[in-house]
Amino acid sequence: MGTALKTNDFMEIMKGRRSIRNYDPAVKISKEEMAEILEEATTAPSSVNAQPWRFLVIDSPEGKEKLAGLAQFNQTQVATSSAVIAVFADMNNADYLEEIYSKAVELGYMPQEVKDRQIKALTAHFEKLPAQVNRETILIDAGLVSMQLMLTARAHGYDTNPIGGYDKENIAEAFGLEKERYVPVMLLSIGKAADEGYASYRLPVAKIAQWK
Repeated sequence: MGTALKTNDFMEIMKGRRSIRNYDPAVKISKEEMAEILEEATTAPSSVNAQPWRFLVIDSPEGKEKLAGLAQFNQTQVATSSAVIAVFADMNNADYLEEIYSKAVELGYMPQEVKDRQIKALTAHFEKLPAQVNRETILIDAGLVSMQLMLTARAHGYDTNPIGGYDKENIAEAFGLEKERYVPVMLLSIGKAADEGYASYRLPVAKIAQWK
């Protein structure tokens, strides 16, 4: 069966990761541990540290039933996983900058004058930033946190699978989120693997990298 134990062996975490579609339905992740996993994952980098990722942890029977209608070919993952995390990117990412930078000053990470200068520059930047450019940036940031979330889950002894096949057009509204604001990125099923998953081939570095 898949990994059940917590581990700090990075190579095992990374190279042992498999996309798992079938989970042990008896294994539930507590709200406390899920919050810990999310907190650890959100050490991921983001443009201007705006942290535009937003998570919807779908783990109740009602939530899963609603998701099942949107999850197309991924019914087993929804049914057997401990939870499915819907990752969104927030178009209003600039709204949190004041809080983020003020807290950085309070914690001694940044001098007040740097914060004031940064906020002034960023406010001007976001005022003229085309929505499409912002969208592309926050999707990259949300992709970074999603990968880190999958690795963090393995460090906690759980398995995951990133899912792209679902009703992106309606998922935000279905769960009461503002559709224009929250851009769906992916679903991540998480739980204890009920099978090993499959090993998969990776292209050699010589084919995918160039040195100049």
